[in-house]
Amino acid sequence: MNHSVIYEFNKAHRPVKIVPSGTSIEIVTYDCFENQLQTEKDEITGIDWNRVNPATGPIYVKGAEPGDVLKVSIEKLEIGDQGVMVVGPDLGVMGHRLEEMESKIIPIQEGVARFNDIRIPLNPMIGVIGVAPEGDGVSCGTPGAHGGNMDNKMITEGAVLYFPVFAEGALFGLGDFHAAMGDGEVSVSGIEVPGKATVKLEVIKGESLVQPILENEEVVTQIASAATLDEAAKLATELMVDRVVKKTGMTVAEATMLMSAVGQVEVCQIVDPLMTARFIVPKWLEKQLGVRLI
Repeated sequence: MNHSVIYEFNKAHRPVKIVPSGTSIEIVTYDCFENQLQTEKDEITGIDWNRVNPATGPIYVKGAEPGDVLKVSIEKLEIGDQGVMVVGPDLGVMGHRLEEMESKIIPIQEGVARFNDIRIPLNPMIGVIGVAPEGDGVSCGTPGAHGGNMDNKMITEGAVLYFPVFAEGALFGLGDFHAAMGDGEVSVSGIEVPGKATVKLEVIKGESLVQPILENEEVVTQIASAATLDEAAKLATELMVDRVVKKTGMTVAEATMLMSAVGQVEVCQIVDPLMTARFIVPKWLEKQLGVRLI
């Protein structure tokens, strides 16, 4: 597809591509700095901060209407051969103890990322992915009910995401790939890389979501973003309890006890304008309940 960059998810954007539901498409992305930092001689203070966290898109999916769900299957992820990381004042968890901006180029060779003499296993994943939000446009650096900058390390090859649709055509986009990133993304960057994703886009009718859901072969995950990590974790938990109640007919009390026994609350990121958490339920539970949670 033609390369098109957006810096916010917005229902007013003109789509770069129009595809039928069920289409698999390759999407090429910049890294989160729009490839402005290529060597450690590049001054991080000289980059254009208005070009941070670009996403490629938007893609209009035929048949997608407000109230539907957009299913996004990540079929393949490919990343570049070098990444970059940054730290600096007021950025991330440790920004209050840093006095100047610093960047580090991370070579990616032989299936690992090389941080000094440390070989870091790769976990290629997508940081920014989503659809146009319901109201005003939302910066690609901010997560929300539409997805966006969720920085969830589970958004990787083989994962399937489900987004609530707020605008006609959904207006899907993605970007901000990482070669590896830990839960929290505590410095405000993972190992930022350009890349290419192959995704399948499908419209689901008759289902509704409040915030995105992810599944893979092992788990179903409710993702949620909110002003604080506490609020995000509680929202993800409540939405999963509500889904169990809806799909099984259990009472809220029963579903809450069940989730306390088998569910996991985990952190996605704690450095963006909103915080993101996830609530994870194992797939074996779906089999025992005899239902699909999504």
